[in-house]
Amino acid sequence: MSFSVGVIGLGRMAQALLLPLIESEDVLPERIFAVVGSDSSVKSRLKHLPKGIQVVSRDDDKADQVWNSDVQLLAVKPHQLEAVEIKARSLQKKNGSTKPLLISLLAGTTLGRLMKVFPQHMCVRAVPNMPSIVRAGLTGLAFQEGLSDKQKNFVMQLFNPISESLELPEGQLDAFLALTSSGPAYIALIAEALADGAVAAGLPRDLSNYLSHRMLFGSALLLKEKGLHPAELKDLVASPGGTTIAALRHLEKVGLRSALIEAVAVAAERSRELSSY
Repeated sequence: MSFSVGVIGLGRMAQALLLPLIESEDVLPERIFAVVGSDSSVKSRLKHLPKGIQVVSRDDDKADQVWNSDVQLLAVKPHQLEAVEIKARSLQKKNGSTKPLLISLLAGTTLGRLMKVFPQHMCVRAVPNMPSIVRAGLTGLAFQEGLSDKQKNFVMQLFNPISESLELPEGQLDAFLALTSSGPAYIALIAEALADGAVAAGLPRDLSNYLSHRMLFGSALLLKEKGLHPAELKDLVASPGGTTIAALRHLEKVGLRSALIEAVAVAAERSRELSSY
């Protein structure tokens, strides 16, 4: 499925999405045209990308070519959307009934906003998470009304090499983001705290970090591969009168469960606030 891609903003997530497509030869490097913020960004991006990809700064005379591609990938920061809008309004292709796809990675930017900014496109809102960088991610997708099943499948295929992709009603994307996109930060905090505990108990720092990360990985894999409910794994580990149930008793006493529930709820609410701007 060879096609051309115009990329507005070429950060880590955009690169993570493009590289598997290049490796599978679905997209030739020569058919990727990206616009970044500055000349220094051009140089730093080209160091880590396959030869053939065209990267220019937004002030380059050739930057307008980004709108000539079959698909546009919008991956700037949300606060940069207004600047993109000003430029895009005069440059979007007017193709009559055939509208190119625009896939937005912008957190909190609704389909309604995207459709207003990019009326000459069919818009998709994508919410990938950071593990997508190592091709172990999750991506929530919400589609503008009117996209065909063929177009939806095409978008799914773009994200499948780096993540499991789920089509969701847009109203569920805030909760999806709060769990899957913000979630790695919660897990990182837990991993760090567990390693700190092991250091306090007498283990060396490097070993504590390794064991914490490896334990989290193994536990997640066990839950997934055996189809266990989290409570089942907890009960498998916690024997009567043992060390684990004593630790769990302490965690319940200090409110860890409630704190994690509230963290997801607060993140979802913040996402809803951002989408209203």
